[in-house]
Amino acid sequence: MVLNYIWIVFFLVAFVVAMVKLVCFGDVEVFPAIMNSTFDTSKTAFEISLGLTGVLSLWLGVMKVGEKGGVVNVLARGLTPLFSKLFPDIPKGHPVYGNIFMNIAANMLGLDNAATPLGLKAMEGLQELNQKKDTASNPMIMFLVLNTSGLTLIPISVMTYRFQQGAAQPTDVFVPILIATFVATLAGIVVTCIYQRINLLSGTLLLTLGGASLLVAAACWGFSQMDADTMNLVASTSANVILFTIIIIFILVGMRKKVNVYDTFVEGAKEGFDTAVRIIPYLVAILVSIGVFRAAGAMDWLIEGIGWLVAQVGAATDWVAALPTALMKPLSGSGARGMMVDAMQTYGADSFVGRLACIFQGSTDTTFYILAVYFGSVGIRKTRHAVTCGLLADLAGILAAIGVCYLFFA
Repeated sequence: MVLNYIWIVFFLVAFVVAMVKLVCFGDVEVFPAIMNSTFDTSKTAFEISLGLTGVLSLWLGVMKVGEKGGVVNVLARGLTPLFSKLFPDIPKGHPVYGNIFMNIAANMLGLDNAATPLGLKAMEGLQELNQKKDTASNPMIMFLVLNTSGLTLIPISVMTYRFQQGAAQPTDVFVPILIATFVATLAGIVVTCIYQRINLLSGTLLLTLGGASLLVAAACWGFSQMDADTMNLVASTSANVILFTIIIIFILVGMRKKVNVYDTFVEGAKEGFDTAVRIIPYLVAILVSIGVFRAAGAMDWLIEGIGWLVAQVGAATDWVAALPTALMKPLSGSGARGMMVDAMQTYGADSFVGRLACIFQGSTDTTFYILAVYFGSVGIRKTRHAVTCGLLADLAGILAAIGVCYLFFA
């Protein structure tokens, strides 16, 4: 329901802004630009789904092998103490715990291509437990908030773009991103627990969140001791080694359990193809609305208005120029990536704005894209408090990004 209202608002605001630009400013190019964006973004939505087909087939095939080999059940049993607190409506020891864990682990390592199919597999498992098939359940919402808050330990892509734009130290945003993304995830968990009346003071949650805080601090310290080349090498190598090791373990365990690995993989791969086809309409809907909003100039007006308001209260406005990346990130990952690169090209990769745009890019994930793809894959129409919790986590990440950028680079 919330996505329905947002979709309508994007189109209506875009129409009003375009009419104002046409009538008041004589901008005859605005409506052609809007119509061109509808064709471009619908094409992009299809291309994204087409590009996902192979990746989905691969990873859902691998996951099917792991599932039949019993790996997923082992992960589920190990994570039961924590996940039973965050997901109290899921039966203890249920295999979906393993799928959730694999998805979160892939996101933390910056392995986006692996995280999406693993997440879709988890959503299918959660939908099987869902009593109202068109309405998001509490476990679904908690799972999506963990995704949209975007906890990432190794932001490889951001550091790569900084290197391409000529940053003196491409990895200098690593620690700020780690802090900002952890704050976003922590805020998302807390807000969702409050909505769902989950006891945050339980020993398991306190111990886990405290331990995670210490782990993040240790990772920050360890990587901060490395030079730029070593950090990039360790980050990229470890991520890929871990990913391929998971594939090998699944295959070996399947062989040990006398699973027909090839046939099982093909069975899971077929599910990946079907899933990729199902999400096309949802992607077209959300990406076209975002494209129209951008093409009409509504995003530019929004940024200029925020800058004016900030100036009126006497606050510093040097961070406002990086805000398009933060505002676009919940809507479109590729759009936010383009704005991040534009900020570095315009202001410099080592400027305050350039660095802040990179921290924005790495601190949260594409909330509406994730909601559209994950809910769309299982036919969820009523999202309940998923959007609210996801956006509050994004807001926490944005505020944390601004704060740490001033701390490190002001």
